[in-house]
Parts: sequence; structure tokens; C-alpha cells
Amino acid sequence: MVLFLGSHGASSTVMQPEEPVRQELQFYYVGDHTWATMLGQSVTLQPVAIQSLSELERARLQEVALYHLEERELDFKISIPKETRKMRKSIRRKFDSFSKEKKERETAPKAFGIPLSQVIANDRAYKQRQDALKESRRDCLELEASVMHFRAEKRQQNGNQPMVSTVSTSGDATSSLLELHSKPLSPTFLDNSSRSHRRGGLSVDSISDLVESQSRLLEALQLSHPNELDIKKTQAGRTQTKLSLNPIYRQVPRVMERCCQHIQTYGLQTVGIFRVGSSKKRVRQLREDFDSGTDVVLDDEHSVHDVAALLKEFLRDMPDPLLTRELYSAFLHANNLWGADQLTYLQQLLYLLPPCNCDTLLRLLSLLHTVQEHAHDSISPDQQEIPGNKMTAGNLAVIFGPNLLQKEKLQIKT
Repeated sequence: MVLFLGSHGASSTVMQPEEPVRQELQFYYVGDHTWATMLGQSVTLQPVAIQSLSELERARLQEVALYHLEERELDFKISIPKETRKMRKSIRRKFDSFSKEKKERETAPKAFGIPLSQVIANDRAYKQRQDALKESRRDCLELEASVMHFRAEKRQQNGNQPMVSTVSTSGDATSSLLELHSKPLSPTFLDNSSRSHRRGGLSVDSISDLVESQSRLLEALQLSHPNELDIKKTQAGRTQTKLSLNPIYRQVPRVMERCCQHIQTYGLQTVGIFRVGSSKKRVRQLREDFDSGTDVVLDDEHSVHDVAALLKEFLRDMPDPLLTRELYSAFLHANNLWGADQLTYLQQLLYLLPPCNCDTLLRLLSLLHTVQEHAHDSISPDQQEIPGNKMTAGNLAVIFGPNLLQKEKLQIKT
């Protein structure tokens, strides 16, 4: 099913492949990412940050990118990489090893040497626990403040009346509770935005389920999708996964974000950053702190070289690199292309990456770009010479290339 929408958005036309399409209703590409009909209707694609897309939009974008890559008829197979997940165990195995699994879960690393999606999930769980704790404390403080305010008002009202008894009757207690219930609570106490605006509030599995304002980007992607491409159906008897329309939260591991922030703050003028050796003992301690789930704060007391070594160690120990092994041959093929064609090809490959890989890669490349901008010596506004870090794009590529792109491991059959 192909969905087209005119520029005015008043109505949409759903067309089945076997039905004839009136010529004046057909969309034609007119250039500059714009499609138009003979009736004057048009749809234009606008630049959108990939981090702002929802699960459904990212999945749709992956399908579009895969189709255009397959059109190139390359000598190797290209597929959408799958996020590494743990295998599900049977109920019997779960019960048999429940205590063992609980112990392993408590001692399992939270950041290093585990799939990137699991690192994101661990960070997400930690943040949810911290948010729930803060919310619980806030609610308790607000409730206590409301009760104290109510008691103060009652004392003020009864200040000129003699105290008859220290024990209130049941009727007095009931009336007091009713009065407390009828009093308006403070705006802070009534603020439930953190509860109601959580990700996953809306789930859809087809474009027709969306309202007009929410489906514009999906419609634009549908227009860029050739009519010959059939949407892949799930196997019979299996439930199709619901994809959220809400934007995906930024999927960058906490250890990656903390290291990048520290280097950008303290290490841009450090000569030989990422190349000079570090203290193995201090790096091991930082690794253990992050793996234990501790909220590690990196400040000026931490060595820039230690933090840089920790960042490289995190990337090196990932079971699957950021540029997944499934796309190893595809990324190497980019060396055979030139100019705009090479840029388009690489862009389509990046669209295939899982959201966590894509977001983390963007954060890393942003840091490396900033580092290489400070590679050469410069002059400050007060005419003082600022030494460069000597880490050019070529030097950084030599260091990080082997950690980002790795060949598929050979599986030895026994």
C-alpha cells in the first residue's frame, strides 16, 4: 500500500497496486526533494535530525535506505543489522537458575564488555530509579508541607477559643480531613508531567493509525519509497512488534558522554591526547566504578590521558563495534566511490545502524572533530601562542579505526 498526501493536507488517497492511477494524481519528482502532481499538489522533504525520529520513523528509514543500497547490485549482501540481545531461557531454566542469575546480575558489568543496547538499558534503568526516588521525595515533602499548612491554619482559627479536650472526636477528625481534601494543593504537588509524558505513550504499527500532524515525515518517506518495494510481513502466527511514535530518547552510554565531556573541557590542548600512555591502575579503577553502576563524575582531578584511555577501552571491548560487523564489507566498498556518490552511499549505510549505534557514533565523531580542530598551534586574542594537541584527522583515524570497524568473526564448526 502506497500513501500520498497533497500539500494542503486536506485528504489522502490510498491506492492499491492493482488499481489504475489517474495521471493527474500521480506524483512526479521535480527536483530539490520535491514531488508534485498535475493538480498542483506537492510534498517536499525537509532536513530532519535523525535523533529526533521515532522508532517507527527510524524503522521506515532503514527500509528505504536498504532498498536503495540493494539497487546498486553490489557483490556482497547488505542487511539491516540486528541489535545484540540475550537469548531467552525457558521457564524451567529460569526457575532452576534464578538465584544464580540474580547473583550474576548483581555482579555483572554495567558498561564494559557487554552489548551497547544493554549498556543503554542499564543507564536507562539507573536514571529511572533516580527519577523515581526524586519524585517520591518531592511528593513526601509536598504532602508534609500541605499538612503543616493545614495545621497552622487550624491553630490560627482556634487561637482565641479555649482548649476543651486534647483528644478530638471522630466528627472533628472527619471534618478536618474533608477540609484538607477540599483545599487546593500547590502547583508543584499537582505537577505530574514526569509521569504523563514518558516515552511509549502511543504505539502504532501502520501509517494509517496516525493523525495527519504526526505522519507527515512518514508520508514523505513513503513517497521516496519505490512502488515495487513490498513491505516485509511478519511470519504467520507471530505478533508484530509495536513501534512507538514518540521520539527515541538519546541513546548514548553514560560512560561515553562523561568521557567526551571531560576531554572537551580539559583535554583539547593536551599534546598527544589518545596516544600518550595512561595509568593502568587508575583506568582500571574508573572502569570498575562505571561497571558497578556508580554515578562517576569526571572532573579536573582526573587525568585527561586516563579518561582518553578509558574511552578507547570502552570501544575496544564492545562485543560488536559501532559500525557493525555485518556492514564491514559495505563500509570498505566506500573507498571505491568518489564525491557525492560516496557521501550518499555512506549516509545510507549509517541509516541502517541501530539507534544506539547511530547516536553513540555521532557523539564520538563530534568529539573527534573538536579534537582535530585544535591539532595545530594557534594564537590567542592576547597574542599568546596556544600549542596544538597534534592529533590530526589522520592520526585519530589510525587510533579509532580498528575499534570502530572490524571484520566478522569466523565461526568454526565442530
